[in-house]
This record gives sequence, C-alpha cells and structure tokens, in this order.
Amino acid sequence: MNEQDNIHPRVRNRRVHLANERTFLSWIRTSIGIMAFGFVVEKFALFVKQFYLILGKQPFHSSEAEYSTFFGIVLISLGGLMGFLAFIRYKKIEKQIDEDTYQPSTLLDILLIICLLIILVFLIVYLIRSI
Repeated sequence: MNEQDNIHPRVRNRRVHLANERTFLSWIRTSIGIMAFGFVVEKFALFVKQFYLILGKQPFHSSEAEYSTFFGIVLISLGGLMGFLAFIRYKKIEKQIDEDTYQPSTLLDILLIICLLIILVFLIVYLIRSI
C-alpha cells in the first residue's frame, strides 16, 4: 500500500484546497464590491438632490431618483446572490477535490458578466439622460 493512500484527501490536496479558498474569497470580494457600488448608486441621487438645493437650483425629477434607487437595489441583490452562489460553488468544488471528480462550472462567471453589462447599460443611459 502506498503511503499517499493513508493520508486524508484534505491533507493530500492541501494546495488545491487553498487555491479553492482563495478563489472563493475573490468572489466574495467581488460580490461585496458590487453591493457597495449598488449602495453608492442608490445614495448618489440623494447627494445630487442635496447638492442642487445647496446651489439653489431646481433638483431633478423624483423619477430619476427612483431610477437610481431601483438600480441600486438590483445591484445590491445581485451582489448578495453572487456571494451566496460563491459559497455553494466553494463547497461543491471542495467535495469534488476530495473525491477527485472536479468539473469546472461557469455559473458565477456568467453572473459576473451580467452584472457588468447591467452596470454598463445603466451608466450609459444615466449619462445620456444627464446631457
């Protein structure tokens, strides 16, 4: 019997497990960043409104603030969903590493691209409307 066979899979695949953990933490940082951006977007309308009042100008319509609030909530939700899916992916890959049956998955990659596209469309629409 080989000495490697007596070692627990977690110890034998220590580097792979650590790489999986680093990837998980990267996804968590990304999801926190998306949630923070959503919070900033939601609060930005309030800041602009206050800024207009300080300057003595007419603030923008409330529909623009609602648009910003809606988009902020969507981003915060997507960030939270991404964090949850990252945890599920982490545990799934952890099990696959131990069983030596790893299969790549692109669900989180697709979700990240969707988030980036949503941000892109929002910023383009927002900038066009502000001209």
